[in-house]
Amino acid sequence: MPGRAGPETHSKMATIPLGFNINSPRWDQSTFVGRLKHFLNITDPRTVLVPEEELDRAKALVEGCRAGVVPPGSSQEQLLYAKKLYDSAFHPDSGEKMNFIGRMSFQVPGGMAITGCMLQFYRQIGVAYVTATGAALATAVGLNLYTKRAPPLLARWVPFAAVAAANCVNIPMMRQQEIINGITVTDENNNELGRSRRAAVKGIAQVVLSRITMAAPGMIILPIVMERLEKFAFMQRIRVLHGPLQVLLCGGFLLFMVPAACALFPQQCSLALADLELELRDSIVAKHGDKVPYVYFNKGL
Repeated sequence: MPGRAGPETHSKMATIPLGFNINSPRWDQSTFVGRLKHFLNITDPRTVLVPEEELDRAKALVEGCRAGVVPPGSSQEQLLYAKKLYDSAFHPDSGEKMNFIGRMSFQVPGGMAITGCMLQFYRQIGVAYVTATGAALATAVGLNLYTKRAPPLLARWVPFAAVAAANCVNIPMMRQQEIINGITVTDENNNELGRSRRAAVKGIAQVVLSRITMAAPGMIILPIVMERLEKFAFMQRIRVLHGPLQVLLCGGFLLFMVPAACALFPQQCSLALADLELELRDSIVAKHGDKVPYVYFNKGL
């Protein structure tokens, strides 16, 4: 019968450590520090080097743990590491392995390369950004024209303005179906209540703010640092190394800023019942009365 395991099956099962929940983050997600630790863990750039076969084994171990079946001798540390690899490389909703450049583990190395090059070639930002959104391109070209007679430092901040504009356009555009059709909202026990466009707008707005915050320190502070450094004679002699140096320094900023920006808002976002669309609010009240003061949803990343 389904659900019953014979002696042979039991011999291949291991006891899951008491109090261990493979579906929950390791740290308390109601606090910024807890969220920061969680994202520091899953954005660890070292996991970019993990072979595909090991990622697949991690997924199998996580799914086995969810089903209550894990290989004999598996420790809690092994399960936690498997969960780390799973969260860093697989889509949280579909469970599909993400494209290499879309993985959480690639955020720091990918971001440092793009940001470093943008800061190094800020005067050619129109060419560098030609494949980006029209808003970012317009911002970059417009500001470059404006800053031709402005102090050099102001011109160095053009890439940040372009990145901020790109995020304000790209993220809502990529998630426009959520704005049009709404996203699933649930009660505190994860029971589905319906779909809300206002919840989608709130979640997307928080993601946009997080992405801009992620880029801000490196793209605002680093130009000031480079402006000062380039006045030294030894820096003028090694101009060929300015690009690699900026990429490396960007990586230093992003190592902390990627998880910190992701941790600004809880992943499981909430919205007061009173702030929902009238039709959805009436539907929830009709079914549950005043038992559901808030609805919850995944804001995305």
